Amino acid sequence: MKNFKSHFRFNKQERSGVFYLLFIIVALQLAYFVLRSSGAAEINNSFIENEPLQARIDSLKVREQLKDSIKIYPFNPNYITDFKGYTLGLSVEEIDRLHDFRNNGKFANSAEDFQKVTQVSDSLLQIISPYFKFPEWTQRKAKSTSSYKRSSTEQERGVRKAESKFAVSDLNSATIEELRQINGIGEKLSARIVKFRDRLGGFLVNEQLYDVYGLEPEVVERTLKRFQVLKKPIIEKININTASAKNLSKLVYLQKSVSEGIVNYRSDKGTILSFDELSKIEDFPFEKIDRIKLYLTL
Repeated sequence: MKNFKSHFRFNKQERSGVFYLLFIIVALQLAYFVLRSSGAAEINNSFIENEPLQARIDSLKVREQLKDSIKIYPFNPNYITDFKGYTLGLSVEEIDRLHDFRNNGKFANSAEDFQKVTQVSDSLLQIISPYFKFPEWTQRKAKSTSSYKRSSTEQERGVRKAESKFAVSDLNSATIEELRQINGIGEKLSARIVKFRDRLGGFLVNEQLYDVYGLEPEVVERTLKRFQVLKKPIIEKININTASAKNLSKLVYLQKSVSEGIVNYRSDKGTILSFDELSKIEDFPFEKIDRIKLYLTL
């Protein structure tokens, strides 16, 4: 029993050592809890959302996702499919707004129009709008000081006004000499119009006149006061699911490389079910899809 008690007997120096050891342990524990509580406060403060910074981060995320996931080619935003809208970062609601707008037969002819219709954010619009490619004739008309948007009744009024001065003739039967009577159309342009018309097999809509290279919008407008598509030619449409690249390239609007791209896409994916799928083909002139569909069938 004496030996057992001897283990719990300390001299003065040993008692001092035990006291200092306990003091150090308690001090370290207090320091640990103080540092831990201050660190938690800093972490909590770091979660205060910086909205401008977060918007910038979200924008960069979308940019990187687009860069890594899919290569974007110029496209007409009026024909965005559900899949393409998803890959571009549009929400379901934004895509639906665009489709509802298009179902009413309306078109967005600028990035501003597109944002008004879809209500996409400024950051997303800034990323995707550089790839927007609207029909050239609509952009040329927008730059022309004499052009403006007219309703169907206003167009008819314009035709009747033109008829009061000149009888409107069929654009598909106009000769080079007759076209040269229009101010702004010389020998080269008149010959170019006829050549373009022959390659098409005849104009189907008046707007195709804007596709003639070198023909200014104001000159087109003057021409359409004298000549319009009165008799549409009978066109044998090309079946996009069976035609060869050679046959597809006969269409003025399709280059050889694009025609080959269509055939390759068809071989990989199978039957093309919608003209919207053509937007996935590299360099496809989707801004002219309204004209191209006049000559193609599924």
